[in-house]
Amino acid sequence: MPEKTAEPTRNSAVPPSAAEPVPGAALEAGPAPAKARSLWTDAWHDLRRQPMFLVSSVLILVLLVMATWPGLFTSASPRDADLAAHYLQPPNWSHFFAEDWLGYDGQGRSIYARIIYGARASILVGLGVTLLVTLFGTLIGMIAGYFGGWTDSILSRLTDVFLGIPFLLGALVVLTTFENRTVWVVILALAFLGWTSIARVARGSVITIKQADYVVAARALGASTSRIMFRHILPNAVAPIIVVATIALGGYIAAEATLSFLGVGLAEPTVSWGVDVSTGREQLRNAPFTLIIPAVMVSITVLSFLMFGDAVRNALDPKLR
Repeated sequence: MPEKTAEPTRNSAVPPSAAEPVPGAALEAGPAPAKARSLWTDAWHDLRRQPMFLVSSVLILVLLVMATWPGLFTSASPRDADLAAHYLQPPNWSHFFAEDWLGYDGQGRSIYARIIYGARASILVGLGVTLLVTLFGTLIGMIAGYFGGWTDSILSRLTDVFLGIPFLLGALVVLTTFENRTVWVVILALAFLGWTSIARVARGSVITIKQADYVVAARALGASTSRIMFRHILPNAVAPIIVVATIALGGYIAAEATLSFLGVGLAEPTVSWGVDVSTGREQLRNAPFTLIIPAVMVSITVLSFLMFGDAVRNALDPKLR
């Protein structure tokens, strides 16, 4: 008789799930791969840990709220003058955030109210000039860097011509041709001379990025020039542009105050820190606080934007980490 083959016995002590592993179970049990962080996510992760960024952000936020809603900080008007009662009245440090807290100027106007309302013109000039020079400088730099050749030569020489003009001296000459120097006139005059730095940074970034594989692939697939420039090159070249623009913003605020101090920037009846510094120099010996207080506000504002720009630069530049 043929021998019967012994049937394999199953160990009852071992559960079927353990004896027969389910295909793919090891893959499900393994840890999920960590998702790579983008440049902006990594930069935000670093910025939140920098005290310089946090302090400057709080100061800038307070200044922006002050410029947008000055009525939240004072109920006094910056143009109300009582020369007989408040002529060069010194600060009253016991009345915090009151009308007479920082004293009165030579026209009997509240310095505290003028500080609050003066933030609007100064910050508006800084933001307006930064926006215009960023848009125009980025466009010029992208065109020069992408097309190259004679286009790059012409735009680069044009940039060198404007770069060779001293910024404050050129702004002084341009503004003297206008009789009514409003906020928008000052913005346009400073933007007319201040776009060169961002144009050179944008040109260098575009020259480097246009040689990347994804740009070459997009060009080989028939993508249009505008699509390549604004969908592939600009998002990857914007980081150094933002750094330069953020740092330059504080310099534009200081330039507005300097021009107003020299008498060629903003003028009365515009309420500005530069205007107050200019009028306060006449009382420097008798009441130095009329000049020192607005000058300190200009310094704090410029320092806040410079600290903010340095923190953003450290976060976006891998070489500085």
